[in-house]
Amino acid sequence: MSRPIASVARTREILNAYGLHARKTYGQNFLIDVSVVARAAEASHCEGAVIEIGPGIGSLTEQLALRSRHVRSYEVDERLIPVLKAELAAYDNIEIILQDFLECDLEQSVSELAETYGSVSVCANLPYYVTTPILFKLFEGPEQVEYITVMVQKEVGDRFSAKPGTADYSALSVESQYLYEVKRLFVVPRTAFSPAPNVDSAIIQFHRRPDRRPDPSFFELVRASFQQRRKTLYNNLKEYFKDSDTALTILAAAGLEPGIRAQALDVAAFERLHQAVKETKS
Repeated sequence: MSRPIASVARTREILNAYGLHARKTYGQNFLIDVSVVARAAEASHCEGAVIEIGPGIGSLTEQLALRSRHVRSYEVDERLIPVLKAELAAYDNIEIILQDFLECDLEQSVSELAETYGSVSVCANLPYYVTTPILFKLFEGPEQVEYITVMVQKEVGDRFSAKPGTADYSALSVESQYLYEVKRLFVVPRTAFSPAPNVDSAIIQFHRRPDRRPDPSFFELVRASFQQRRKTLYNNLKEYFKDSDTALTILAAAGLEPGIRAQALDVAAFERLHQAVKETKS
């Protein structure tokens, strides 16, 4: 069997053969550590079908294909499609789609995969520049996706398990902790990439809580609450509802002081706030 794509020598061969270089506009950094992609794939619960986002030249894709019945990879860079098809030709369980993942119909995709392969998971080395919108799309996506395993910047990974009142606590923290049990599997040093980024990365895994359902109105409220971190919750909600009296009424119903800031609220407090909004509108 040929050397894994993630090996330094094989990556160099592929890049040279196709005249490729990393595109900053797509946040590309090619993985050159086989152990990293193998560990990520092994931990991803990809036994049925797995969705990958941004496969690059196929380093992680290859490892997923060795462990999954079917891999569906979304790639936005048209240069990489012929590379992926050629370098992964030995695998008949890989499907490459030229499309921006943010524009795909995730409900339909997951439904199709679940019907054919049973379980559906997500495993990806996420492009740094679109990490947050991709994760928000996944969080609001189908409940059949029980496990999401992603590589992100370490500092972004820290936000997922951040506690209220800390600098890392954000809308991303609230949404992820509302829906998932969040676990950092391991740190990936910047030297595992070519070109090497300026920061280390981390593999984060989200395991969906069975008693929680995605609620777009809850997520929208959380994001509005964090819209301007320096502003009070009242000021953010006043802008969100376009009415100061409504904002005050909802805060009072949720038992929250107008002067509090969003980063001081835990998930339970945001749930009370959301319930107050629903009762006020009904």
